[in-house]
This record gives sequence, C-alpha cells and structure tokens, in this order.
Amino acid sequence: MSENVAAPPGGGSPGTATGDHGAPRTVPRGLRLAGAAVHLYTASGTVLGLLIVLAAFDGDAVLALWLGLAALVVDGTDGMLARWARVKETIPWFDGARLDDIVDYLTYVFAPVVLLWTTGSLPDGALGWAVAALPLLASSYQFCRIDAKTDDHTFLGFPSYWNVVAFYAVVLDTGPAVTAAFVVLFSVLVFVPVRYLYPSRALALRRTSLVLTAAWFVSYAVLLVQMPDPDPVLAVLSLGYLGYYLAVSGWLTARAAHRRRRDA
Repeated sequence: MSENVAAPPGGGSPGTATGDHGAPRTVPRGLRLAGAAVHLYTASGTVLGLLIVLAAFDGDAVLALWLGLAALVVDGTDGMLARWARVKETIPWFDGARLDDIVDYLTYVFAPVVLLWTTGSLPDGALGWAVAALPLLASSYQFCRIDAKTDDHTFLGFPSYWNVVAFYAVVLDTGPAVTAAFVVLFSVLVFVPVRYLYPSRALALRRTSLVLTAAWFVSYAVLLVQMPDPDPVLAVLSLGYLGYYLAVSGWLTARAAHRRRRDA
C-alpha cells in the first residue's frame, strides 16, 4: 500500500484534514474508521508472516504457501482500498507507506527465506547460511532506496519476490543447487537498474497485466491443491506468466532508456 504516505509538515491533528487553502476541515467519523480499517487490513500481513514462519518450522510447506497467497492478496488489494478510503486525508499523521514496507519485508523476504531453509531448498551448512543471507541483505538495501519505485510506476531492481522463488522451489522441487543459483542471481539483480513491471499500478499494458496476474493467482492456488503431484502442464503455464513479466520488464527498461537518450 505504497500510496499511503506520511503527512507533510503541519498535516493536521487526528480527525482533521487540510483543505485546498490550508484550513483544517473535519473528516467524517465513518471515513476515519474506514481508513483505520484499511491500515489494520495491511497490518494483518504481519500476522500472516508469523503464521508462514510457524508453518515452515512445523514442516507444513503447503500451508505456508497458502498463507503466502493470502499475503499476496492483501498486498494486491490494500492500495485500492486505501485510495477508496482516502487514507492520506483521513489519517494524515499515519505513515502507511512505512507500514506497507514492514509487512512486505516480512511476507516477501523474511518468511519465504525461512521457508526455503526449512524445506531443504538451500544447501546445507555454511554455504546454505550464506545463500540465505543474500536476499535478506539485498532486500534490506532495496527497501531503503527512495527510488525503488519509479515515477512511471515500475520497480527499479529485482522487486524482492522471494515468495515467488519459494513457491516454485517447493512446488517444482528444484533442489538446493538450482534454488541457490536463482537466489544468488536475483540477489545480484536487486542492484541492477532494470525496471520491473508493477502490475497493480502499471500504466502500459495495465489491463493485460492485471488479467494475467489474476490468472497466475488462480494457477498458484490450483497447483497447491494438486500438491504433492502438481500438473506439469499447469506448472509450465504458470511459468509462462513469469516469461511475460520479464519480457514486459525488459521492454519497459528499453523504453525508459530511449526516453533518457531522447531527452538528453
């Protein structure tokens, strides 16, 4: 819910918002409650992160992935709800963007890495610890970058989709060597200034991206239902969405580079 940003200096006290001419105006109680409910909805992701970790340590990887899907749904819908509830106006003193980053780090980074470790998807011993540390450190850097989300609604650098990495590592049983190779690769890509598609905010190909993203969510759920023997055809179709995602991301990167050269 990155749309929820902190109030500017002098943003007003709880229960008030600033009008067009700087004069405070009263916000209806119902709208304030709606805004608070949206923030609580976002914060529920922290609980989901805890449950993912507990399921991982209990050895129930499938439950952990179901909880990860719930976290994806929350993250994919809270921004829309925040705009509907006008949280910037109704609760201007609360930094929803910071809350969103906390939740995302827990559910997109920390909990998935725990799941990779507990499922044996990473190498044993010191090498496994080192590989597990890479996404934690790389994403800590990325989450603190002020340009991690660009003005034209893309992600700059690999957008810490470690939950997706963990999903395919478990569902496809990729094994420690292959999984570790991808973890290292994507950790490096965090620092490479490639623009990645932001499906819920994308301006280009927005409708197509939303439809395909919804289809991928469905495939995620169906593959989990089929565990431990997921349909290989459905798995390939699911991976096809990732191909689309990477292709569009490459196009967005090339288009941005062209604009920079044109404006230089």
